[in-house]
Amino acid sequence: MFCCLKGCINGFTLTPSVPVRIKENPIQLDSLHMGHEVVLVKSGQRACGSGCTLGNAPLVQNKAYFEVKLQQGGVWAVGLATRDTDLNRVHGGFDKESWCLNSDGTVRHDNIELYHLRPASRDSPTELLVSTESPNHVDDKPESDNPDSTISVMPVEGDVIGIAYDHVEMNFFLNGKNMEIPVRNIKGTVYPALYVDDGAILDIILDNFRYPPPSGYEKIMVEQSLL
Repeated sequence: MFCCLKGCINGFTLTPSVPVRIKENPIQLDSLHMGHEVVLVKSGQRACGSGCTLGNAPLVQNKAYFEVKLQQGGVWAVGLATRDTDLNRVHGGFDKESWCLNSDGTVRHDNIELYHLRPASRDSPTELLVSTESPNHVDDKPESDNPDSTISVMPVEGDVIGIAYDHVEMNFFLNGKNMEIPVRNIKGTVYPALYVDDGAILDIILDNFRYPPPSGYEKIMVEQSLL
């Protein structure tokens, strides 16, 4: 835990400076909805330790987008979950209340493998083949007649994963490019979900995105602003 915390706070210095009032984004990772061994720093923007943490605001607008930077590798997962998910799990999508891309290359919901990013041939060492064989999620399979839709790249340390959700499907983006692994049939009120373990450090990015959101998508807004 100390090693993780050291990595979490790496880069922080206490130096004299002129106070500047900056309007902080009220949306952040939620210390009231996280696993017992999760550690949040950077004003609720960074997660490490072990377990799951949710965002403090649900995705209620028509098209919402946020990003997660893989600051340090380990065991991790990113996606969406309701507040009924098991926050002490270190893998996402292993219950009925979460839908996640995992560091082992699987996209899961209710412990059903929707997609698996498989290692490609030696000729294309950076590419991973996307496959899905679940009979309950045949609609999630990429179109076979579009060769570009069957290839994705597994995120590595330093990459930025974008998550776009429009209440019809969730799409993952890797460094601004659609991974073509849509997840559908998401139910309930869902929140950003970050899972960490084994030294993983994840930073949630809720505005000032590293990559432009898909057309029509915006940062997560608090519910009152939509009334």
